[in-house]
Amino acid sequence: MISGFALVALIGAQEPKSAETQTDPPKKNARPAELAATKSSEPFDGASVEKMAQQCVTLQTAAGNIVIEMLPDSAPENVRNFLNLAATGALDTTTFSRIVKDFVIQGGNLSTSEKWGIELAKRITHKVPDEPSLIKHERGIVSMARPNEPNSATTSFFILVGNGSNLDGKFSAFGRVTSGMDVVDNVNHAPTDGEKPSKPVHITRAIAAPCQ
Repeated sequence: MISGFALVALIGAQEPKSAETQTDPPKKNARPAELAATKSSEPFDGASVEKMAQQCVTLQTAAGNIVIEMLPDSAPENVRNFLNLAATGALDTTTFSRIVKDFVIQGGNLSTSEKWGIELAKRITHKVPDEPSLIKHERGIVSMARPNEPNSATTSFFILVGNGSNLDGKFSAFGRVTSGMDVVDNVNHAPTDGEKPSKPVHITRAIAAPCQ
């Protein structure tokens, strides 16, 4: 059963003021307008649901590969966002920065990237709409993390290791792991200090490509 603490921790996982998930902008004199600039066109902007459904994202990690199929029929804008993050290299060199034992592993915190800078800072200003659906939050499902505010997800996502029925109808489930759940389990069972991994696993590269 999911503890209230674990659920609250997950919901607040991408609160912009949290030191765990975000860092200060890369330059102190960065202007708000500079960070909130109009989002430029990206590979999957305007892509149809049919096209997105044919794509899979492979997360190459030091612990092995995790392959995720997309579920755009249920969460098209969240799928589009995730595919764009992978296709543009935004997820490369980021880490799984939060672990809730036997529940989830969480990635997508761009401030953990070795490439952190103004371009990645811009990406976390782009909000994704909530798209809750009938998809059950169960083992292997990939869903977007967000704070309590509606429509506030940006780049952080989580992969369920156990049952997350308390999240059903609230969070945007947009993918499912088709290969590499053993890798997910290994990341989840690694040593932690609270919910922070003692030695975070890096996503060395994220690749969006037609499913094999």
